[in-house]
Amino acid sequence: MEDMAETVSDYFWKRVGDWGVTRIFGYPGDGINALVGALDKQEEKFSFVKSRHEEMSAFMACGHAKFTGETGVCLATSGPGAIHLLNGLYDARLDHTPVVAIVGQQARAAMGGHYQQEVDLITLFKDVSKYVHQVNSPAQVRHVIDRAFRIAKSERTVCTIIVPKDVQEMDAVPVPPHAHGTVHSGVGYSFPRVVPEDRDLKAAADVLNEGKKVGILIGQGARFAKEEVIEIAEKLGAGVAKALLGRTAIPDDLPFVTGSIGLLGTRPSYDLMKDCDTLLMIGSSFPYSEWLPEEGQARGVQIDADASMLSIRYPMECNLHGDAKATLQALLPLIHQKTDRKWRETIEDSISRWRKVLEERAMNSAEPVNPQRVFWELSPRLPDNCIVTADSGSAANWYARDLVFRDGMMGSLSGGLATMGPGVPYAIAAKYAYQERAVIACVGDGAMQMNGINGLITIANCWKTWKDPRLVVMVLNNEDLNQVTWEMRAQDGDPKFDTTQKIPDLPYDKFGELLGLKGIFVDDPERIGPAWDEALSADRPVVLNVKTDPNVPPLPPHIRPKNAKAFMSTLLAGDPDQAKMLRQTVKDLVVDIFPGKR
Repeated sequence: MEDMAETVSDYFWKRVGDWGVTRIFGYPGDGINALVGALDKQEEKFSFVKSRHEEMSAFMACGHAKFTGETGVCLATSGPGAIHLLNGLYDARLDHTPVVAIVGQQARAAMGGHYQQEVDLITLFKDVSKYVHQVNSPAQVRHVIDRAFRIAKSERTVCTIIVPKDVQEMDAVPVPPHAHGTVHSGVGYSFPRVVPEDRDLKAAADVLNEGKKVGILIGQGARFAKEEVIEIAEKLGAGVAKALLGRTAIPDDLPFVTGSIGLLGTRPSYDLMKDCDTLLMIGSSFPYSEWLPEEGQARGVQIDADASMLSIRYPMECNLHGDAKATLQALLPLIHQKTDRKWRETIEDSISRWRKVLEERAMNSAEPVNPQRVFWELSPRLPDNCIVTADSGSAANWYARDLVFRDGMMGSLSGGLATMGPGVPYAIAAKYAYQERAVIACVGDGAMQMNGINGLITIANCWKTWKDPRLVVMVLNNEDLNQVTWEMRAQDGDPKFDTTQKIPDLPYDKFGELLGLKGIFVDDPERIGPAWDEALSADRPVVLNVKTDPNVPPLPPHIRPKNAKAFMSTLLAGDPDQAKMLRQTVKDLVVDIFPGKR
């Protein structure tokens, strides 16, 4: 019996494999039946992770790319399946993360006929994708795949490949005809070493050497330049603040690391930006100008691999287009060792004071559990080389402030899009990429009810294949869309509106147990530490359900007059939780003013 001819779908996955892809996150549907069937034949080559929803597939692909540096790949059917990918793809695009989406489409003959599930996918994906194309001929497959993966990887962005159902079933054309009108592409991409001109490096070094009070801000672009960032901070006597996506770029336990910046940031980072006379920004697109030095206060130097991101957050005197690691390596020999350490000592004193404040805030009583203490108790218990994910919401506040990440750890959340829902999908992707590492997802109950619960089904279905079962999904169960509630109070002057803010109380731990996972419930602050110990030593994934107080305030590092005014308006309007909210706020403010006297 003769072998069946290779189809477009068979060839498609072979070509994707040539790009080094080994894992696909997706959900099946009849618009991709041929692609799924061909993927089954390639089972030894690819690991297919089936999510419970296409949005989660895209989040997983984004998380995979963030934690591995590889290109994430997600697969969805035509029409509604493709539409569901969008939120996760925008998460990847706004966080400069390489992801390729592969989606089905109705047969070409049906297009334009108001056919079932017929959606103009090129238009739909055009904004989120740097490159989006539909394969209309088997001869196109090769170059469409090659271009999508090369562009996604080189420009750290999203690309989309659309394959109509009938094209998937056609005979493959691995080598297009050597004729006019055909394209013959190849596989492979290596990142170049991009370094600014010597004159620009010299100009930047002059600015930094002349600075008396240097502040450094790093983002995810500095992830692979840890040693260089540390060295330049030491030579300049500078403090280092971190944007959320750069949370694990360098360890937090270094004495000059001030922590996160911004509304969710720390007081030392605020002071660093407020008082510095020179700003060095490395691989960050941190968007909030009010948390950076005032224009004219500081001279600025910025390093970024993306020239479009230079000098758009602060008017920089020197803009260095280059890779963080290579550029810092070229810059460091030009940097003088500063002998006056008064500025550095001021920074270190501020950090020491702030850590006392955080501890005392965490130990303040609450009804029943203070969410800050949940993270404060976790911090010293973080396993070596663990990976931590956080979801958008109040969980991001405490992730930003209360965890001290040590060398070798990784962490991420949705930065640019700040969408709800990626915490658990990111954790699943991290666990597949690094099965030997402990993974912890920190999720609010709002995000848990969006995507997290469904993510538990995926975890329950696959955890027994992992080398190490340690995956903890910690839920801050406060029955409130807490971040929005506090934004209403502090930004808009509106009291909490129970109709929109309250969410149902669910026994997340019991749901986990129903799936065969371990469930732990905590409503006593003295049980938090032991609960983390139990969760991190369990023989299976754990759902840690912590009943937390929604009235613990996510106090910013600096309370601006307009926020104070808005908060007073909230009180005058009458908040349903006014007494509790005031009590918890006063407790934290007292600690800020009189640390060590709680």
